[in-house]
Amino acid sequence: MAIRREVFVGEQGVSPDEEWDHYDESPQSCTHILLLDEGIPVGTGRLKPFGDGNAKLQRIAVLASCRGKGAGSHIVRAMEEAARKAGFKGSILDAQCQAEPFYAKLGYEPVSPDIFLDAGIPHIRMGRSWA
Repeated sequence: MAIRREVFVGEQGVSPDEEWDHYDESPQSCTHILLLDEGIPVGTGRLKPFGDGNAKLQRIAVLASCRGKGAGSHIVRAMEEAARKAGFKGSILDAQCQAEPFYAKLGYEPVSPDIFLDAGIPHIRMGRSWA
């Protein structure tokens, strides 16, 4: 939660009321992933069931000091692995438009050309299938 607070609330100006929801209330609500670098938390994400047998990857965040070093890729791949083990056939995510090229490098493609605002930030829905 500290990473999300720093990245989304601090850097991007997302309201805390929009950042935290019922999926953050307990570890049983969804699967949370934490990336450690020498024991220090540097990135996070969460996944939950989505329609059509897909997992939805959400709240993917990496501390500014660790960006550009592969941390984001490690988080996404760990989330995908957790989703595969849980029996999901693919994953969906709502990417901030500025991060679309990052997700495209990981094999994600837009599932709709529509751009929408989430917490006042332009997003695009992207997906990837592995089944």
